[in-house]
Order: sequence, then C-alpha cells, then structure tokens
Amino acid sequence: MPFEKVESAVDFPSLERMILQFWDDNKIFDKRKALNAGKPKWSFLDGPITANNPMGVHHAWGRTYKDLYNRYFAMAGHELRYQNGFDCQGLWVEVEVEKSLGLKSKRDIENLVPGNPEASIDKFVQACKDRVNEFARVQTNQSIRLGYWMDWDRTDADWAKTPDERKSYFTMSEENNYTIWSFLKKCFCKGLIGRGYDVMPWCGRCGVGISEQEMKEGYKLVEHRACFVKFPLKGREKENLLVWTTTPWTLTSNVGAAINPELTYLKIKLKGEIYYVAKGAFKLNRMEGSGGEGGDDEEEGGSKKTRPWLKEVPNLVTIEQHFKVKAGKGDSYEIVGEVKGNDLLGWEYVGPFDDLPAQNHEYGYPEEVAKITKQSGKWPQVTAAHAHRVVSGGKDVTETEGTGIVHTAPGCGAIDYQWGKENGLPPVAPIGDDGVFVPGFGALTGKNAVDPTTADAVFEQLKANDRLFATERYVHRYPHCWRCKTELLYRLVDEWFINMGPKGERVNDEWTYPRDDKGSFRGDIADVVRQVKFLPESIGGQKRELDWLGNMGDWMISKKRYWGLALPIWVDENDPTQFEVIGSYQELKERAVEGWAEFEGHTPHRPWIDRVKIRNAKTGNLMSRVPDVGNPWLDAGIVGFSTLKYNTDRAYWDKWYPADFITESFPGQFRNWFYALLALSTMMSDGKPPFKTLLGHGNVRDQYGHEMHKTAGNSIEFIAAADRGGALKDPKGNALPFQAIGADVMRWLYARQSPAANLNFGPEPAAEVRSRVFFKLWNTYSMFCNYAIGDGFDPAAPHVPVAERQDIDRWLLSNLQLLVKDARAAYSAYDVMTFALKAEEFIEGDLSNWYVRRNKDRLHSKNADLDAAGLKDKSAAYQTLYTTLTTLCKLMAPCVPFITEVMWKNLRLPTDPESVHLSDFPVAEDALGDAALSEDMRAVQRVISLGLAARQQAKLNVRQPLAELVVSPSPVKDKTGALLGDADKRAVERFRDLILDELNVKSVRLHDPAVGALLTASVQLNKKVAGSKFGSKLKEAEETLAKQDQTEFASRLDRGPVELVGVSLDKTDFNIAFAASAGWAGVADRGTQVAISTTITEALKLEGLARDVVRQVQSARKDAKLDLLDKIALHLSADAPDLAKALTEHRQTITTAVQATQWSDVPLSGADVHTATVKIDGQPLVIALRVVRA
Repeated sequence: MPFEKVESAVDFPSLERMILQFWDDNKIFDKRKALNAGKPKWSFLDGPITANNPMGVHHAWGRTYKDLYNRYFAMAGHELRYQNGFDCQGLWVEVEVEKSLGLKSKRDIENLVPGNPEASIDKFVQACKDRVNEFARVQTNQSIRLGYWMDWDRTDADWAKTPDERKSYFTMSEENNYTIWSFLKKCFCKGLIGRGYDVMPWCGRCGVGISEQEMKEGYKLVEHRACFVKFPLKGREKENLLVWTTTPWTLTSNVGAAINPELTYLKIKLKGEIYYVAKGAFKLNRMEGSGGEGGDDEEEGGSKKTRPWLKEVPNLVTIEQHFKVKAGKGDSYEIVGEVKGNDLLGWEYVGPFDDLPAQNHEYGYPEEVAKITKQSGKWPQVTAAHAHRVVSGGKDVTETEGTGIVHTAPGCGAIDYQWGKENGLPPVAPIGDDGVFVPGFGALTGKNAVDPTTADAVFEQLKANDRLFATERYVHRYPHCWRCKTELLYRLVDEWFINMGPKGERVNDEWTYPRDDKGSFRGDIADVVRQVKFLPESIGGQKRELDWLGNMGDWMISKKRYWGLALPIWVDENDPTQFEVIGSYQELKERAVEGWAEFEGHTPHRPWIDRVKIRNAKTGNLMSRVPDVGNPWLDAGIVGFSTLKYNTDRAYWDKWYPADFITESFPGQFRNWFYALLALSTMMSDGKPPFKTLLGHGNVRDQYGHEMHKTAGNSIEFIAAADRGGALKDPKGNALPFQAIGADVMRWLYARQSPAANLNFGPEPAAEVRSRVFFKLWNTYSMFCNYAIGDGFDPAAPHVPVAERQDIDRWLLSNLQLLVKDARAAYSAYDVMTFALKAEEFIEGDLSNWYVRRNKDRLHSKNADLDAAGLKDKSAAYQTLYTTLTTLCKLMAPCVPFITEVMWKNLRLPTDPESVHLSDFPVAEDALGDAALSEDMRAVQRVISLGLAARQQAKLNVRQPLAELVVSPSPVKDKTGALLGDADKRAVERFRDLILDELNVKSVRLHDPAVGALLTASVQLNKKVAGSKFGSKLKEAEETLAKQDQTEFASRLDRGPVELVGVSLDKTDFNIAFAASAGWAGVADRGTQVAISTTITEALKLEGLARDVVRQVQSARKDAKLDLLDKIALHLSADAPDLAKALTEHRQTITTAVQATQWSDVPLSGADVHTATVKIDGQPLVIALRVVRA
C-alpha cells in the first residue's frame, strides 16, 4: 500500500483547517452519529457559554473536556446527544449592549426612544437579542475550529430560524423561559416564593440588586477612607461613643450604635472629654486579621492572619496611637474606668446628621420605606433622630474590627437592617437605584455615594460639628459589580426570593437541615447533592456544595432590569400582598383578561409580556406582572429539562435524563451553575439528580501564573492562539510575541493538566508540548512513512507472528497494550490527565527515544543486502511501528482529533474506516502483554542510564568507544519483594548487544559482590534534612557515622532505613558519593552499581573520531536539505594525522552510515555540491557532498 511522503517540517494550523474541510466534505460527524444510533446511550449536558464576545483560550479548556469525552464515548460505542448551549440573558449582555449604544446609565435605556419607555425597552431588548445571535455565530465558528463536534447551526438558513428551532439551545428560547415558569409554579405551590424587603448589595451603575452568588464573584482589594466619629451621649456631659466606619456616606442614615454586651469597654479621657472604646480594640495590632469578608480567595483562620494590604498605603496604627496623635505633644490620654457592654444598652446619643429631613420622618425615610415599615407593625412611630440609642449586636460585634461600637444604619446594611427590626430602629434609605442620594439629605442630595467628593463633603460637615475624631486610609476586600466592576452599595429594596428554609447546622463537619412549616428546600437539595460524584476528588466538590447550601440565604431570583426571563409573577393592583405565579404559556393565555392580543406573537420578554393582565379570583381585582426579570442562573439551571423537552416530550426526557456527565470551571460554579442545576432538578424531578458525575476544572492564567486581563495585555483570544498569532505583554510590560499553535496543541495542554489546579497558558508551555509530544510523534510518523515508501512496505501483507519478532518489538507492543488499558480506564473515569501523561511517556520515552532510535539502522538497511531472515526481521519492525502508530491515532483521537486524523488518513488500510473518528476505541490484547519482558527492559534502561551517568562523570561523550562496562547487581527488593539484582542480571545477559551499542563499549560483564564492592562509598549526614532529628546528639551521630564502613553503610541504606544513635534515617538524610578505582568511573542507584573503563587506546580513539565524522556529515546533509532517503557522493579531507587515519580505516563505516554510494578521493565540484568545513577535536575536516540521482 503506498503511503504519501511526509515532510518533517509541519504547519499544524494549516493541517487542521484541511481536516475541518475533510470532515465537512465527507460528513464524518453525521456518519459517526449514524453508526451509534440505537446503541447504549451516554448523556452529556452542555453548560452554556455566554454568547456575548469571542471565545478566549479559557473557554477552550472546558470545551476541550466536553469534546474529548464525547468523542471517547462515541468511539466506545455509545449513542450521544450533541447539543451545544448558549447563555443569552442577563446583565453580562445588557452591559455590553449599553456600551455599544453609548448609554451611560440604566435610565438612558428607557429613553432610547425619547419619551417612550416601552418602545425604548423593546429597542434595547432587540439589541440584546441581536448581540446574542451575532456572538453565538462567532462562537459556533470558533468552536468548530477547536474541533468541538456538536450539531451546529452552520448556514444562513439555520440562523434565520428562531432560537427554539435551532440545533444549539439558547436560554432566551421560549422553551427555556416557559420551563422556568414551570419550576417557579412548583415553588409557588409549595409556598416558597415570596417578596422580601431587605438591604441588598446594589450596583448603582447597572441599577440592579446583586445576589449572594454573584456578589462572591466581584470582591477586590481596595482602599477606602475610614473615619472615627464621636456620638455624644445624651445626659452624659462631654461623654461620647467612638464609632468607626469605612463607608462615611452611611453616617447620614445612622439610627443606632451596636455593642457586644459581653465585652468590656474602656472609659478614656482626652482633652476634657470621655470616649468609650472596647478594651480589646484599644491597643490591638490592626494589621492582623482577614481584611474583611471576600470571595473565593478570602483569608481564613481568624485574627492572627496577616491582613492583605496595598503597598502604597501606610499600615494601620492602633486606636491608642490615634488618641496619642489627637492629644498632641505635652498631653496624653487617661483611662479613667471600665464598663461592661451590658451596662451601655439603652444609652441615647445625638446622631451626626440629625438636622437632615430624612432623619426626622416618622417610621423611616423615604415615604415608601416608611409606608412599608408602618404596615409591618414591627417599628414604633418614631423618627430616626429620636431613636438613636445603644443596642445589642451580640457576638457579631467584636474587638478585632473598629472600636467595638458599630455605627448602625438599617437602611444601608444587611445586619444593620436585622438589628433595626429587632430594636425598632426605623430604616433610612438614602440611595436611589442609580446610587445617588435622594432628596432629603441636604447638600448631599444628587451626589453619588461612592464618589470620593461625597466622603469629602461628609468629613467637612463632621468637622464643622466637631464630630470627626480621626480619618485613615483603610484597605479591605470590598464587593464590586461582577459585570461592570463598579463598587457596590447596600440599599434597602424589595426583591423576590425562593425560601430555602432554615440555614443548615454543622456538627463534626456534617450538615443537618432543620425544617419549618414549609420543609427545607436546601435540605432536599443536599439529599440530591449526596447522590452526585464530584471530580476531581481532591477539591472536595461535594463538601463545597454542601457548605454553600448550609450557609446561603434565601435565593434572590429577581433583577430590576430588562433583558431576561420575565418573572411570571402577577400582583394584585389594589393589594400588593396578593400575588400569583403563572406556570405556562397556556395558563397565561387562559387567564389573560387584557393585553393578550398585543403580546401574542412575541417572545416572553419585556415589554410585551408586561401588557398582559389577569384577574385575581379571590378579589376580582386586576393583577399586573411585576417588572422584574429573573436571575440568569435560573436560565442555565433549567437546561436539564428545557433542552430535553420536559414539557413537550416526556419520553425523550426520560431517555436522556439525568446526564451522565457535566463539566465546567469550578471556581464560583458551586454557588452558580452547579447549584442552580441541583436546585431546579430537586424541585422538578422530585429529588432525582440532574447529572451523575461532575468534573470541575481550574482557571486559565498566563504563562507566569497571573490572571488574564485585556487591560494587562496578557489575555489571549482563542482564534489568535489557534490561527492568527499575536503579541502579549510580559509582567514588566515588554512585548511577548507568540505564534499560532493550532487547536490540537491547545487541547493537549488542557488534557494533560490537573483539573484541580490552574493552568498557565502561553508561548512557553505551548512550545514545550509541541517539542515533547507533537514533534516527537510527527517525526516518528514521518520517518516511518518515508522509509516505508522507499522499502515498499505493505501493512496489508501477512504479518510476522509477534512471538517471532525481536524482544524490542514485543516489548513495545506489550507497553502499548498497557497504554490501551490505561486509556480506557482514564477516559471512563473522566481522568484524561492520567492518560495524557502516560501517552507522553510512551511517545517520548518508549517510542521515540528508545524504540525508534534503537531501530533506525534496522529500518534503514538496504533490502538488497538482506537475506530472507533479515527481510522478515525488517518487516517485523515496520509492522510493529505501524501497529503502534495506528493504535496511538485511536487512543489520542479524542484529545487531538486533527493530527490523529492526518496520520490516520495516510496510514489506514482500504478496509479501515475513512476517519479515525469512525473507528472503535482499541481494546487491549492481553496476549501481547509480557510483564517479564517489560521488567527486564526497565532494568536494562536503568543500567544504560547509569552507564551514561558514569560517562558524563568522566566527561566522555557517547561517540567515543570504551573498552568495558561492569555491572554489580542491586541487593534491593522492589515492591513485590523481588530482587532488583535479578532483573539486572537478566538484563545484562538478555540485552548484552543492546548495552554494548547504547553505551558504545566493547564488552560488558557482571560483578560478583561476594568478591567485594565494585565502588567505594562516602557517606555524610545531610544536616539540612537530618540535623534537627538529632538535637544535641548531632556531633555524636557524625562521629558514629565516621566509624562505619562507608560502603557497607551505603548498601544498608539501599535496602531500607537504618538507625544511628537511636534515630531512624533513610537515604534522604545523607549525602552519598561513589568512587571507582583508577582508570574507571562509576555511579550507583537503588543498589545497582556500574563502572566504565576510561582508558582510551589508539584504536578506540580512531573509532571515536570516525563517529564524530559521521555526525558532522549527517549535519551537513541536513543543512543541504537532503531527503532522508537521498544517496550521496562524498569527499572528506583532513590534515591532522589521527583524523586522516580515522577516515582511511573507517571508510566503510562512514559511507554506510551517511548513505554515501560514492567516495571521492578528490574534491567535488559543481553547483550542486554542498561544502562545509568543521572541526573535530580542534582539527579541521572538509566535507563535500552532492545527491546521486538514480
């Protein structure tokens, strides 16, 4: 069978584009699906990628996992669903659309069509749909370029269809949205849906509340200006509470001061005034601690941790130091007493901004807040200014942050609001949805709360009223909008929630979930979590999920935005306490009494859904839909139902639910997509998990380990890495160019990476993988094909029985079967890293550096010079390589589908599938396994490695022949109890010729340890490692060791731990050096000792020079860009006597090695002659060669 010639130089991206065309032209994907139809199913659920921007290389990690496991299970004989998903709705899209339309705020959206909010929303929502469609198409093409096999929408006709009609699923589809309605209806029927009035994290720029899940995504280490403020106590002349805050703007809304009744408070006199401060806080080193709450990288362990800090900000000083500064020179503070926190409760004080209208409005401020507060019956009829008093914050008030007295603003903080409800402190809510002070706050009205000038204004007023004690620069982790990166505020708002039930209780690291009258939704979810396998096990995925469930609050499902799920909640227009949840399109149609005609024909999005009204069956009043849209994690959480046609084809859902496998990047997803899937499935399927196995993986960093950011110049777009190349910046800002690496190299980087760790991606890691894996494999494939062409090898011809092949052939095939077993086990266990690393070892070690290198001469031999036995042996080598390469194609095809397809197309028999991806995944042939042979080969490789080390010790390169190698077998036992020395002996006897050739020695023999040690040892304590184990006995240990027979002591260490002055030690506790007798060099490892003769006779020297000549001629062939099989005419000349003599005596060896069919004693001439002058042992050698044409 003729092979096509393979060039050693290869452009992987170009080959990949060629293969993409081959797959399309021959409908390979469709054929794979047809092959597997009706076979045992394997169900995969795609976590949707947000269709908002082009893919980056970080997207390719998860998509590589998805594709390679899909490909494996397809090759292993399973029927699959191939449905990609696009996440479409939510703030991430809205923010980008706002940028593209030049909008600066949420209010601009409702004025896109001036004076017409409804038309403006319609225009904005359509722009969001358009952006999703645009980038879904971009990401589709990029995913195809990655080699990701899915049922893709490829044509204009595909993209002209509605999202519900396309092959990929879109979370903006009607099916997806209405299936979420089904979920919310179930929650409503169980009494779990409700409106909550609470203080929430809020983005003023986006005008939206941030859920607990989302807030964790946006913590940053930032600097704020904090202040210490005096709260004068009523009825206690010149006595003050001293409070501290990092958000000065909230002082406008102060209502209370929270203390811990269990703490002791100092009474400190300074300049005639008294200040109350928690005793433990006064002299506390404030640079210890966590630096505030934060995201996933939050410090743990409490107050003894070093506080994260910014270098440009001075360290915090103690509160005591602030008092000293305030006192000034010549004065000081005085501690005049102590008081228990419990005794402070109820003390009244004067607030810092009591003159504001907002502070003097009954039941709180503004009016809508006061109305709700009054209706609740939980607050007295009092203004904030008249409610100022000391209340208990319990253990939430500590001495490790601030003064131990917490400024409490119920309208500006979640825990503050809780304290306010418990103590009748009316909430003052100063901020509108744009983050700006509302009317009623004097000169601050209209100012943005996070603008630095706002803090300036607050400080100025505090100074004017003699309330400002001190200010400082303070660094802490503070939440920012996960999407637009704006600093968050805490704002009193009404949102819609799913009641999760009481928080969990953890005892001995095990969670239990108390139940109230509505049960425990979180507890039901936890039961589902425990049915799922979380991988990799090392990251503790199940524990992370259970921890999140145990601690999370009620699930906020509403967003006061525009582009997203229209929450199907209709509220009574006359009684807002009454509401209903609509569960389907059909139910809404049946219940609609207004607006249906305007809505029908539109997708269930704003603004058209807002027109539909229903009637309250209890009151007869009209009910309108709340304007909120849904939390986007509902969109992705429902896909286990919407994509499987839960509402429209239950048999289809039954077939494919649950998924066998999902995978996504794990940071954050335990509280986002993983959680959403688990929560929605718990409700929808009565406790059946949505997936069986979850594989999480880390994040992609740049090659220096830094987070990738466009602004830092270190982020890499997928298409740049695959095809275009580009330029990055290193950490110092220097240009860092990189070439396109193609999809396969990228995919292999991900396949070989531990999913538990972050991956450093960049030019250097890519170059290493190309060199160690791809070039090694390609060079082997190229050599095989080109040699096979020259020799007319036909893989379809009868094979030489494996039993009749050389040991090295059988060894390679035996190791190949082990790799097949490892591959099946790894892929099946979702552990591709294990396979990838073993494949690298096999390609680089077994195949390229050992088998191919050992057999080049065997394959290179001329057929005409071989007898029947020689031809049979050569065929056996070809057949061994052919089997290995074709098997590797199948094993690696799921990971690197392009290079394996290129190789397969050239290697396959006419009877083989036209694509490697139409092949069955290999099954190990146990008959080819030979454990004893593998053990002996490992032993000989160990001996050869030691021999090479001995050569290196003597500074003698391998081209210089030496007289003898002596091997002393190891007395050490392996894990099975077998002596390594037995394998050493067999290796020397069985592979004598191989040792001679590899080490370029004339003879090898075994040493009998009974006659004495081959090498002498010198053993010293490694004090850095073992010194601390001895304490005061170190000198005694050294003296005892010096008295030992060093060689015998080293031998004992090889066999296991030894005892020295009562301390057990192993080899790592010592520095051991070995020495051979004069004229020899020796090394040892695990008890095996080798010594190599270093005496060089004249004959050995001439042979070494001849080998150097061969190397230089081969280099000249390469420089002349000769083909591997080209024959040459050769002229060599040298003036140095030794070198000239080597040319004469070893002419035949040289000509054979360099494929010279003509030797010329006179210089060659002509335009086709390539010449070079090189030096060997410092002496010049002239080389002239040209190709001899047949």
